[in-house]
Amino acid sequence: MHRPKKRFGQNFLRDPNIVRKIIAAAGLEPGDRVVEIGPGLGALTEHLLEAAGRVHVLEIDRDLARQWAERPEPNLVVHEGDALRLDWAVLFDHPPYKMVANLPYNISSQILFKVLEHRERFSRLILMFQKEVGDRLCASPGGKDYGILSVLFQLWFDIKKVTPVPPGAFFPPPKVHSSVLRFEPLEAPRVPVADHRFFARVVKGAFSQRRKTLRNALVGSGFGFEGLDEALQVAGIDPGRRGETLDLAEFARLAKVLMEANPGSRPEDQGDNGE
Repeated sequence: MHRPKKRFGQNFLRDPNIVRKIIAAAGLEPGDRVVEIGPGLGALTEHLLEAAGRVHVLEIDRDLARQWAERPEPNLVVHEGDALRLDWAVLFDHPPYKMVANLPYNISSQILFKVLEHRERFSRLILMFQKEVGDRLCASPGGKDYGILSVLFQLWFDIKKVTPVPPGAFFPPPKVHSSVLRFEPLEAPRVPVADHRFFARVVKGAFSQRRKTLRNALVGSGFGFEGLDEALQVAGIDPGRRGETLDLAEFARLAKVLMEANPGSRPEDQGDNGE
């Protein structure tokens, strides 16, 4: 029996009812190409291999990767290594793919941003997260859960909760509750965005210091150019508001106005893990 390794964030799914719900939400067809990050002991993988055309599993644990590589299924492709370091453009070069995974919680936010970077490769994603991450992804403006993940992912995906998952559904049981979400990619961003990288930087700047006003948060994150107040006025946004109160359309309008008001003011990319 494989002993879970804490350094890899291994909590193996073992509840067959949760597995059934995840597989049903994936809506797999015989010709589908599927990606699973962290197959572990195979609670999901066995069903994926039965239902899909080809299943790519990404496994960082050398022992587990070796076990999967010894499997006889012709539609199983094993990629040993860190999902954050592997080159998805090379591995998944025949899109579209569906991703179905119980993500290791210690890297779930980083995986999300990699998904965002490669969003054109996926036709659907069924992913499990710590409940708090799932709540942020689905949050509406104005609440404490609404933040960078909410804005950037709702721009590109329809996101629905599939099922809550209690700690007892895993071995060993984590100390947190979990949530399974379904992501349906949109054909175009939910609101028009002129420059997606700049849009993301504005969003990250607005949430960089949540207790501060929008204006002060933007100033503190590198947007403190002359004319900022006028730009906010042109965008029709009160500088005294906080970032968590802006909806997608307001963020898009703000980013457009800021870029036009002072295109040379774009701050250096602060990295993808903004939350």
